Amino acid sequence: MNMFAHPSASQADLFGQPLLPGLRQEHEFITAEEERALIARIDATDLTPFRFQQWTGKRLTRSYGWSYDFQTSTFAPTEPMPDWLLPLKARAASFAGLRAEDLVQALLIRYDPGAGIGWHRDRPVFEHVIGISLGEPAAMRFRRRIGRRFERRNAPLAPRSIYHLSGQARHA
Repeated sequence: MNMFAHPSASQADLFGQPLLPGLRQEHEFITAEEERALIARIDATDLTPFRFQQWTGKRLTRSYGWSYDFQTSTFAPTEPMPDWLLPLKARAASFAGLRAEDLVQALLIRYDPGAGIGWHRDRPVFEHVIGISLGEPAAMRFRRRIGRRFERRNAPLAPRSIYHLSGQARHA
């Protein structure tokens, strides 16, 4: 699940160096019981296959608050966040140093086995991206062009963890 909005911080590696400026993470943000309840709620939601132009992705999604249509390249209001997401929205905002009302969009994404996501940059309409990882461990991959090659970094996404992207991690 991703929520978008406002401020910064950074995650350090084992040697105290920032993994990536603008990336902040916290493990065990929610309990295993909360995770099971959220997964059940998301599974009960009317998720639809992700569509990008003429392609259909292997992930299922649902947007609340605002939605981006990759067929028409339009961003528009959609139905409000359901009540069951509001307590998590408030906690996510607090983690990021934001007000809950600053988080105006929630995107639920379910990646089934074999589903992935290619290199991309989230649409710039929101300054910050907050995500909560559920279910299985994964990695978020970053790359930045340096001359003719790419510098790459991976950030582990543990189940029940939260991340916040802003600044360089979000835009570069």
